[in-house]
Amino acid sequence: MTVGLTDDTKRSSVPQDGIRRALPQWMTSRWVSFAFSALVLHATIAAIDPVAVNNPLQGDLADGAKGAGVVRAQILLGRAHFSCGEIDGTFGSNFQKALNAFQGERKLPVTGALDAATWSALHLDTAPALIDYTITPMDLKGPFAPTPAGMEAQAKLTYLGYDSPLEELGERFHSSPELLQALNPGANFEQAGQQLTVPNVHAVPRPRAASIVVSKSESSVRAYDASGRLLAFFAATIGSEHDPLPIGEWKIKRVFHNPKFYYDATLFWNAKGSDKEVLPPGPNNPVGPVWIDLSREHYGIHGTPEPGKVGHASSHGCIRLTNWDALALAAMVRPGTPATLKE
Repeated sequence: MTVGLTDDTKRSSVPQDGIRRALPQWMTSRWVSFAFSALVLHATIAAIDPVAVNNPLQGDLADGAKGAGVVRAQILLGRAHFSCGEIDGTFGSNFQKALNAFQGERKLPVTGALDAATWSALHLDTAPALIDYTITPMDLKGPFAPTPAGMEAQAKLTYLGYDSPLEELGERFHSSPELLQALNPGANFEQAGQQLTVPNVHAVPRPRAASIVVSKSESSVRAYDASGRLLAFFAATIGSEHDPLPIGEWKIKRVFHNPKFYYDATLFWNAKGSDKEVLPPGPNNPVGPVWIDLSREHYGIHGTPEPGKVGHASSHGCIRLTNWDALALAAMVRPGTPATLKE
């Protein structure tokens, strides 16, 4: 799956005035998730041997583990629709949540560790964890430019695209840029024809969800079928002390692809001044490429320009997923899909 804005997603499903009605200026700038604490910075990752990642003979792994075995497990969990967010080769809190959910759904002991039984269940998927990929001229088409820090500067752009081909490819393969570099030491990510080794994140799309459950305590979004079977799990960033999750029973109202973002500084508790700006669409828009509107006024589920912060930073009340997870969930829901928001 190519993540980001394809020709299809660039054409919004509703006219712009429809987006304005669903996402009025004062609402989007007040409630859309904005990371403001617990900053997560990517660190350089030591080179990872692709042969070790593709090796099904793996030992037990626990919290704090790093390297090839964790990369393999993160890929296989994602292919099984248990997303830890960004694949980064680290056994951290997001990975722990996805692993626990997988063990529970597969009726395994929820040990919180990658044990033999869990590996066996993951290895029912026999596809290679890593595959070859060749950078194409289209991958380098862009436009690419660093995202300005200020809202005023961002509002002057026509599109909030990726900073670089490496960032674009990271999102396409659900990985941190640092992980792609660790799998491909010395690779030139700005050269057409460059051969890469990348996570095999392509999986059969899930069927339509009958309901979704957003859990504040687990920092997750779960999608279920009509029989109550868990279809997909997504690590998420949910609310904060200042802007808590609105607990209750709601519904999906509609899904908007490629929305603009209406910023009003007076409606953010931690912002200064009274600036109002309209930010253009794009994967580095504050809500990413999709907004899933909830029947609880002013709230939605959406993407993010910073996938590495999902699950690690606070938000202004809404539910933030990685861009690829937000797009996957958007494809599973329809207007009227029940959405339970719980502690």
